[in-house]
Amino acid sequence: MKTISNCVEDILITQPYLEEALARQIINYSALAVELTEPISKMLKKDVKPGAIMMALRRYNPPPALGNTIKMKRVIQNLGDITVRSNLTDFTVRNSKTLIDNHAKILERINQEDKLFYTFTRGIHESNIIVSSSLNDFVKTHLKQEHFIVIQENLSAISINLPQDNSKIAGLYYHFFKRLAWEGVVLYEVLSTTNEFTILVEDEFVDKAFTAIKKVKS
Repeated sequence: MKTISNCVEDILITQPYLEEALARQIINYSALAVELTEPISKMLKKDVKPGAIMMALRRYNPPPALGNTIKMKRVIQNLGDITVRSNLTDFTVRNSKTLIDNHAKILERINQEDKLFYTFTRGIHESNIIVSSSLNDFVKTHLKQEHFIVIQENLSAISINLPQDNSKIAGLYYHFFKRLAWEGVVLYEVLSTTNEFTILVEDEFVDKAFTAIKKVKS
């Protein structure tokens, strides 16, 4: 049988910002209990008193704060350089039998110039090609037989070099996403390799995004 404590846990797990505020003891238990009265009453299909919810909140034992673990602190402190690349275009193309062959022609052009930005991601139904905007006409020409879903220009990429043991740390990306969300930054794309993490944003968000990521690093 589901209890008030179970309901409180279910709600907090789905709202990590709220859970973190509770763990840091910077939230008003009484006010939060009143706020949760209606949803918990609906979950239990009976009236619940705010006092009972407040007791459950005080008894709630959140997981250790991710930012306070020794491993997490070490990884954050050892974050590498932050690199910003601007004047980028994201081509979203429907997957087809001819896409890879046509894409190979684009790769041949990119290999001729080291300073060009380029990434390629293939999904189940669509693929993304992100390149320096100077190649826009070239890409459109060599993919003219493909179906473009979206072409988004005026993008910037912010890349962060990660320590080699980053893949062993739970919640590392959460710190980036949390800070970017708090700063109101809208992410257009998220890319990553084993030791590199890249976000793609529209140019209007690049300054706020860069500042937000620097705050994580510091």
